[in-house]
Amino acid sequence: MNSTNKLKIFNDPIYGFISIPNSLVFDLIQHPYFQRLRRISQMGLSYLVYPGAHHTRFHHALGCMHIMQKAVETLKYKGVEISDEEETALYIAILLHDIGHGPFSHAMEHSIVEDIHHEEISLRFMDALNLQFEGKLSLAIQIFKGEYHRKFMLQLISSQLDMDRMDYLKRDSFYSGVAEGNINSDRLIQMMNVADDNLVIEDKAIYSVEKFLMARRLMYWQAYLHKTSVVAELILTKILKRAKELTQKGVVLPCSEPLQFFLQHKIAQESFDAATLEKFALLDDYDVMGAIKSWQFAEDFVLSSLCKMIINRDLLKIEMTEGKPQSEQLQQLKAQLLQKYPITDKEADYFVFKGKLKNIAYSKESVPIRILKKDRTVEVLEETSEQSQVKAMSKAVTKYFLCYPKVLLG
Repeated sequence: MNSTNKLKIFNDPIYGFISIPNSLVFDLIQHPYFQRLRRISQMGLSYLVYPGAHHTRFHHALGCMHIMQKAVETLKYKGVEISDEEETALYIAILLHDIGHGPFSHAMEHSIVEDIHHEEISLRFMDALNLQFEGKLSLAIQIFKGEYHRKFMLQLISSQLDMDRMDYLKRDSFYSGVAEGNINSDRLIQMMNVADDNLVIEDKAIYSVEKFLMARRLMYWQAYLHKTSVVAELILTKILKRAKELTQKGVVLPCSEPLQFFLQHKIAQESFDAATLEKFALLDDYDVMGAIKSWQFAEDFVLSSLCKMIINRDLLKIEMTEGKPQSEQLQQLKAQLLQKYPITDKEADYFVFKGKLKNIAYSKESVPIRILKKDRTVEVLEETSEQSQVKAMSKAVTKYFLCYPKVLLG
């Protein structure tokens, strides 16, 4: 194909037209590894709360690349030297930063692919692509791993004010309809600069930074950690755990071949080889939801009941509590459940359990957001801000919850 045909555009509901910067980026987007992201939901099961939240990680990755283009343009305009090679590497690194996400990523990481995180799988995908593309991703991988000497480049990809967060807040807010999450990414990007090899924000945008942090905090409590989203993801985690438990006992459960592979094998970081990566590359939301549709008719009471909860959106009751739920309360609910259904004490743990949610909008332990003052000195955000908001948002908020079947109510 002629390379000029590769400079296509995508029509995005958030930013309008997104252009592909060069033929290498086009070829990466066209690769089956990346196309898989069209079949991976960005917000997991949040559509059970917000019906519009059906957008994908494909959408998000393209959006991140687009705002990275804007950020590079701004920095170059302000005199920051970025070579053509570095520019392309930044686009590739941000484009592929989420390529290692599995279906319903966090549920997967806590059930059937339990000993390797999506960031590590992203790196495995990048390494595999680098072989196929004859080393053209080497610089992007170096930046992604934090091994490149120009620190601000990693900060554009992974920090407390990176392109990833800017896109997912704006995008998830748009598709879910949670208006509080909407941010002015244009303003933030226009105010970016580099000082002492660190990414900085000019001080006239300090209120935009505070608004960004506030939006992140609200999106977590209203969308990502919404109690219905939380209980749905926990049920999904337990479905996959139960399916793996049954499979390893010799029970044959109908599902796709790639999902069957991960149910049959314990996947650890050291055993996640090239063959495992190829199996993982075939796994997406459709495999999991297709399996759940079949498993709702399984002979196993636990698996069947949990699957019906997701299919029919008839979830476990989740109660938010100020303090830790008492063990006695948990035992009482389990005892009631054991009287009602012919299940074991261990199986009751699939239906009655407790946990906690933790959210921190701005971490003082992570690389700080740096503010460039008018006199060209640099201060960290919490020292600069006139508002008490940043101090409040840097405190971790913990909430506790208790889950149990609705049949135990009353």
